[in-house]
Amino acid sequence: MTKSPFIGTGERASELLGLVHTDVCGPMKIQAKGGYSYFITFTDDMSRYGFLYLMKHKSESFEMFKRFRSEVEKQTGNSIKVLRSDRGGEYLSENFIDYLRENGILSQWTPPGTPQHNGVSERRNRTLLDMVRSMMGFTDLPVNLWGYALEAAAYLLNKIPTKTVSTTPYEIWKGRKPNLKHIKVWGCPAYVKKLQTDKLEARSDKCRFIGYPKETMGYYFYHPLDHKVFVARGGTFLEREFLAEGSHGKEIELDETQEETNETTAAQEHEMEFEQPFFDVLKSTQRLQSPTIVAPEPAIVQEQVNEPEPAVVQEQVNEPILEQIQQPLNPIHEPLRRSSRAHRAPDRLNLMVQDDLSNEVHHNDDDPKNYEEAMQSLDRNKWQEAMESEIESMKINKVWTLVEASKDIKPIGCKWVYKKKIGADGKVETYKARLVAKGYRQKEGIDYDETFSPVAMLKSIRILLAIAAYYDYEIWQMDVKTAFLNEEPCVYKRFSGSTIIFLVLYVDDILLIGNDIPAMQGTKVWLSEQFSMKDLGEAAYILGIKIYRDRSKRLLGLSQSMYIDTILKRYNMENSKRGYLPIGTGVTLSREDCPKTPEERERMNRVPYASAVGAIMYTMTCTRPDVAYALSVASRYQANPGEEHWKVVKTILKYLRRTKDQFLIYGESELKLKGYTDASFASDKDDSKSISGYVFTLNGGAVSWKSSKQATVADSTTEAEYIAASEAAKEAVWMKKFISELGVVPSIEEPIPLLCDNNGAIAQAKEPRSHQKSKHVLRRYHLIREIIERGDVKIEKIDGKENAADPFTKALGITQFDKHKWEVGMKYMTDWL
Repeated sequence: MTKSPFIGTGERASELLGLVHTDVCGPMKIQAKGGYSYFITFTDDMSRYGFLYLMKHKSESFEMFKRFRSEVEKQTGNSIKVLRSDRGGEYLSENFIDYLRENGILSQWTPPGTPQHNGVSERRNRTLLDMVRSMMGFTDLPVNLWGYALEAAAYLLNKIPTKTVSTTPYEIWKGRKPNLKHIKVWGCPAYVKKLQTDKLEARSDKCRFIGYPKETMGYYFYHPLDHKVFVARGGTFLEREFLAEGSHGKEIELDETQEETNETTAAQEHEMEFEQPFFDVLKSTQRLQSPTIVAPEPAIVQEQVNEPEPAVVQEQVNEPILEQIQQPLNPIHEPLRRSSRAHRAPDRLNLMVQDDLSNEVHHNDDDPKNYEEAMQSLDRNKWQEAMESEIESMKINKVWTLVEASKDIKPIGCKWVYKKKIGADGKVETYKARLVAKGYRQKEGIDYDETFSPVAMLKSIRILLAIAAYYDYEIWQMDVKTAFLNEEPCVYKRFSGSTIIFLVLYVDDILLIGNDIPAMQGTKVWLSEQFSMKDLGEAAYILGIKIYRDRSKRLLGLSQSMYIDTILKRYNMENSKRGYLPIGTGVTLSREDCPKTPEERERMNRVPYASAVGAIMYTMTCTRPDVAYALSVASRYQANPGEEHWKVVKTILKYLRRTKDQFLIYGESELKLKGYTDASFASDKDDSKSISGYVFTLNGGAVSWKSSKQATVADSTTEAEYIAASEAAKEAVWMKKFISELGVVPSIEEPIPLLCDNNGAIAQAKEPRSHQKSKHVLRRYHLIREIIERGDVKIEKIDGKENAADPFTKALGITQFDKHKWEVGMKYMTDWL
């Protein structure tokens, strides 16, 4: 049966904002500068005046609508009456629908399969993309500047007449005719005056005009040499010369990547309402035998991480999946009475929880909290498939053995944990469901003696990535459908002749790093035969960290811009000012800043202080050594934070907002481990203790760092520096052992240089005996002498201004701070690609 021809019907709105059309376009095949892959448009029906916003993820649509509404309603004095859109999942979210209802905005969704009903937005997006292709096809500019071209096209479209309105959209919207004197040919060359020049330097740079900024008068210019975009008031535009050159005729591939639609049809909604419960659909589980354990190859490193308690524990006693497990012959007729209340850990524990990387990295605020939420969500079919896959994997791997419960055994039950695994493009890559035991009901030493999950230290991963960048190794990624919860080893290696393969395991994420593609393919095949795996190809996104590579230059960069966006939204800081430093040079915190009155305590109890500190902690432990000192200071006051403490946390978030696109870079340097150590004497106002800091670099980027308050009071600068150097030396010993086991870094056999800016501390570390001035120093700090004596470390002098550990112990000015950031590999993409 063919569709009937579409006949457009419907009346035009009679007032501004009476009807607004909207549509999302993307993801585009090529990411725009700034990391944008989507854009959303809002078009007023009466005037046809349009607004456009670039987005990194489709999930930002709701926030963009709120921003659009706030902007236009204040400009016009009118309120939005009707919002017309397609049935995309971004418009059907519960938050979006509730927001429209609360604000009296009527939502109109197009019928399934009839995009014609949203023709205004569909046509506008098509026109905009056609304009962008034409504009960029006339130039030789990088294609990733399409975001600026798109904004310029939208700007122009509002100022030219259309068939649907008598004048221009601008004139109807603003009430005056548009001024076109400032309009320039997009992409034309322009000479822009430099702000500061030497007498012998040229006074202007030849740049390219690429757009009109919204926030200020002027133009956007692109500097071809340093690949930077900046705003300037004006310039000398070479439009005639540019047009005289003629069209380049370059074809621009600016198309959307096809993705599965999120639209929910009426038939699907009807099917959801009458679908049978999940446990009636699954096949019954057969009685299982004792599990067979597959022994892995010996590991080179054995690391354990103590798992913290969950911050929120929501018990589900009789979840449907439990009916899939065959019950013992003589079940207990009187089950243990369990409370249905949600037990919440104190906020002070949130720091630990946020640092539990396996939970924090992949967690989304909209992930279902329990089975009921999963089955009521729009993604219920995805969650059902994930649960079926989990049970099937458990059967194949023989996870459990059913036995009769003896009198001295206390059943602890189990529950479902759901999470969406986000890919490098910000889209949902995998829906995961884990059936987990309620281990938090057990007591250590009574019900169990030890617990662990295979988790590689992040510094181990950074070291291996730095090595991979240096040798241009392949870096592949695999995903384990059923997480390994019974194994200790976290890093494996396999050497055979010239073949080198490393396997890094982090719960259910696997990195394969090596130099022999056939051998790595064989390893993937073997792993897939042993366990249910998903091959993710070349590693691009792991543990919330995006991996960028320029293999021609042997450069590798790590970024957490998406995660930073997430925490900024979580704490309502996405529209805050952008900070230049994580902590100001004159800021000093103490217990004196803690709340002193019941009103202050009550007010601060509503502030998510510990949660925010924990969220920032993850960025610091992964890719952001530049916030280590500021976070160390802020984290001391989680038990009783005050307003001044909270200001510092917000300052860190503002700084992260400004620098979210910075990378931790490895490459273009020697494959030699180098350490820096520093101390700030008696800098804590509360107890006069000093601050220790160290950072180790490999192949140009930081691989290990720390900023912490010393455990004991030092009576001099030399003693504080000596204690800091001792802590750094112990870290160097671990790194030397780890890298030596890898067997691919010849320079590690030499003593690791540890650079210190204090002559007294250096002399004391090299002195085999204690003198009168150092006899009171705790014995453990003298370990550095033995470390130096056996040749693991050599301590050397460095000028204080060149010490890269300086920002780990004190607040610095912008110039010095940025200099040290560069030294440890913190750079923008334009600085290294």
